[in-house]
Amino acid sequence: MPIAHVCVNKAWGASRVDEKRRHPRTEVNEPGYVSSGGSVMHCTIVNISPDGAAIEVENPAFVPHRFRLVMANDASVVHECQVIWSKKTRIGVSFIKPA
Repeated sequence: MPIAHVCVNKAWGASRVDEKRRHPRTEVNEPGYVSSGGSVMHCTIVNISPDGAAIEVENPAFVPHRFRLVMANDASVVHECQVIWSKKTRIGVSFIKPA
């Protein structure tokens, strides 16, 4: 199989995964907080879009399925979140839109 053909397939596969998102994620690497039921946990917001984000936490076992994500640099920015996936210390969330 020609190398160019393999590269085309890999590029197609990567873009196919990206097609699931309506908006591209922006890399931010900003501090934030996971807030739920009166408890607050520090996190790092790795990337964000209008629909969701990826965050890094020290211990994902303590992150509930639904929580508020508060931006540390502007506490007036709060997103209601639902966990979509988790891998090691990184968690992918979607933002829950108000009804």
